[in-house]
Amino acid sequence: MITVENLSKNFNDNVVLDHLNLEIAPQDVIALIGSSGAGKSTFLRSLNYLEEPDSGAIKFDDTLIKFDSITTEEILSLRRRTAMVFQQFNLFERLTAKENVMEGLIQVKKLPKEEAARLAEEELKVVGLTDRMDYYPKYLSGGQKQRVGIARALVMKPELLLLDEPTSALDPELVGEVQACILQAAKDGQTMILVSHEMDFVYNVATKVLFLEHGHILESGTPDDVFNHPKNARVKEFLSRHTGIFASHL
Repeated sequence: MITVENLSKNFNDNVVLDHLNLEIAPQDVIALIGSSGAGKSTFLRSLNYLEEPDSGAIKFDDTLIKFDSITTEEILSLRRRTAMVFQQFNLFERLTAKENVMEGLIQVKKLPKEEAARLAEEELKVVGLTDRMDYYPKYLSGGQKQRVGIARALVMKPELLLLDEPTSALDPELVGEVQACILQAAKDGQTMILVSHEMDFVYNVATKVLFLEHGHILESGTPDDVFNHPKNARVKEFLSRHTGIFASHL
């Protein structure tokens, strides 16, 4: 079990996250939805200390990490337990697809190069990039780059996978191939938190949906609860703008 306790973040006088709490069970796929500026990406980036929270804590089973007194060793431990898939891919342009996936295994897990290469090849095969392993990022499509990013994260076997709008930088025809990789990871039991504006995908992949607004969780529940039976007026108004499998129920 992973527990987020009283997570708070301010930017000057702007409250971005206001004492948020969340329990994440093994194999949960938690989706964060809401309007731009609601605090979704800040929440995600705070969990592995890419953004520095003002207060709060995260607990992995019996290991508690307090953000207001976090040590360098705890930051490294936190980043070994989590892995991030970024909106803009963040690949190393001078490394091939395989070398990008190998990098964390060598630098963080200190694996021998031969073993790292074997694991990278296996993970790239899973995301359908066997024929692109030796390509540099500039020769890959946006969807292929993001699949490398997913492989790079998954190969680290994180306890918690963080996906920050992983399809928002892609052309519409490339979105499906990345969503398929995420869906497969979910089916394989990967615990994850996903920030996404793709409501139909969230409906299909998430086990739990949180609606964030001004740093607060206004609504949480299963996709059916939130999309088909929202209780909060603001959530109803937000979802009414989205057509699709749940729109007729609003």
